[in-house]
Amino acid sequence: MTAVLQARGLGKRYGRRWALRDCTIDIPAGHVVGLVGPNGAGKTTLLKLAGGQLAPTSGSVAVLGGPAGGPAQLAKVGFVAQDTPVYAGLSVADHLRLGARLNRGWDAALARNRIGQLGLDLSHRAGNLSGGQRAQLALTLGLAKRPELLILDEPVASLDPLARREFLQGLMEAVAEHELSVVLSSHLVADLERTCDYLIVLVDSRVRVAGQIENLLATHHRLTGPRRDPGRLPADQHVVSARHTDRQSTFVVRTEAPIHDPAWTVSGLSLEDLVLAYMEKPAAARPLLEVQQ
Repeated sequence: MTAVLQARGLGKRYGRRWALRDCTIDIPAGHVVGLVGPNGAGKTTLLKLAGGQLAPTSGSVAVLGGPAGGPAQLAKVGFVAQDTPVYAGLSVADHLRLGARLNRGWDAALARNRIGQLGLDLSHRAGNLSGGQRAQLALTLGLAKRPELLILDEPVASLDPLARREFLQGLMEAVAEHELSVVLSSHLVADLERTCDYLIVLVDSRVRVAGQIENLLATHHRLTGPRRDPGRLPADQHVVSARHTDRQSTFVVRTEAPIHDPAWTVSGLSLEDLVLAYMEKPAAARPLLEVQQ
């Protein structure tokens, strides 16, 4: 597996507080990867370290085969943050000129064409644009770098449903046209379902599960039946989460093998079910799963 982002024992500390600690992760190339986890899991810190906006306190992080933050790596990475980093006092045209000055591989034609398709007035200041328009401008700046990796840190969290749909549609069109690798951090599972083909769940700086979404959904099941201790389940059924009443148990399990026990009612999971199962506490009570190739 070729990785666009690799972290080994990566940590970032602010004073006495660790925002990310002992994080080891491989994010594969050639996918639109959804990065999801609870608040405080370290997602934004990880992405900022990868984007060269922060320096690690411990461990290492590599992007596209080289140390993150180096000039060669930064030229290959596009980054769009949650606050859609544009300058309120600059016009749309000013942003395009600034992008051209700062980025050696700037594709002026791509930027102009995309701004035209969006119907943005080049003379309008970014501060006068709607939230959706600012997000689209930020995405245009990221794409016009012609990056190999595009990092998106909750870019649509503050947008209304229509603006969010338009942003994600534009993203998928760009992925198809330019064959980008993408890492998209989001709390909105519906957006991940719409755009991503690979999922990573990060909890407490650690990968709880990672793999192609199609495979993950095919190998995870909900079992409902008479109350049973999880230790009595077959060894090839990894218990992700368990809930019990006086008479009934409900497990989310991961297994490659068919489930033949007639005591169980077996059902599939939605992507949201899968994510929530892996985000449940205590994470330390269940072993980490290896990344699927």
